[in-house]
Amino acid sequence: MELLEYRLYDEVEMKKAHPCFARSKRFQIVRVGADIKIMCLGCGNVMMIDRAAFNTKIKKVLAHHDKPLVP
Repeated sequence: MELLEYRLYDEVEMKKAHPCFARSKRFQIVRVGADIKIMCLGCGNVMMIDRAAFNTKIKKVLAHHDKPLVP
């Protein structure tokens, strides 16, 4: 399995949609460390996932940003 390169504030697409009203698959990385904190770009909900689980759930990196996006 290929590991994708991702950085802080990258916009990523996940394999499954977030169970919010927007059903968005697009998230932005807001914290990188042992755990990855991502924000849903549909509803703005923030969740924390450990790095190993994040690496299996990520589909692709959509864009690189320099600052946080507002949902």
